[in-house]
Amino acid sequence: MMLHPKNSSFVQPLIQFFEQYYPVSEPLIADYEKHCSLVTVRKNKHIVSPIDSNAALYFVKSGIVRGFVKDGTKDITTWFSFGNNIVGAIRHPDHKAYHSVEYLQALEECELIRIPYTLIDATYAKYEEANVIGRKLLALHYYAASERSILARIPNALRRYRTLEESKKIDMSRIPQRYLASYLGMRLETLSRIRSKELHKETQVVPTPLAEGI
Repeated sequence: MMLHPKNSSFVQPLIQFFEQYYPVSEPLIADYEKHCSLVTVRKNKHIVSPIDSNAALYFVKSGIVRGFVKDGTKDITTWFSFGNNIVGAIRHPDHKAYHSVEYLQALEECELIRIPYTLIDATYAKYEEANVIGRKLLALHYYAASERSILARIPNALRRYRTLEESKKIDMSRIPQRYLASYLGMRLETLSRIRSKELHKETQVVPTPLAEGI
């Protein structure tokens, strides 16, 4: 993870993201400029792992982030982020657990704004808008988690694939196939077979009916 020097505008993408939900005051912006940091994580490197202190959230300015957990030697992908969103590893709300079982990995080179939990807690206490924005973001993240939970419970692999494709929530072409298969709860061979079948169906030429009387 590479830390960049701060400048007065480095948090602007994050502030613009917040302002979709509520106007942000200048003092709050100043606190974010003071306590946040801009970092770059190279492709395939971990942003957070269970050996790290889980002390911050991250705003994804660019790149793709994958969340996953391990079951023995097997990765289980839980979500993807394609930028312009806030991500973080699993963290209990009572603040007692400082490490997480979840990994965050950069699938492309990522530029991130690191937001310490200590800053988030302090702004909740100082600024009304922080609470409004936080509540709206929490509701959106809960909704997204519910959608993922429903997807995971669809018993048929083909229907899971089609449901994800039709939702257009994920750019499937940018995700390595082994991670997409893990997210969809299927073997890589199954995903390859489904994709081949769907592609064949899309490229099939439907014969044009002959004109009547010919």
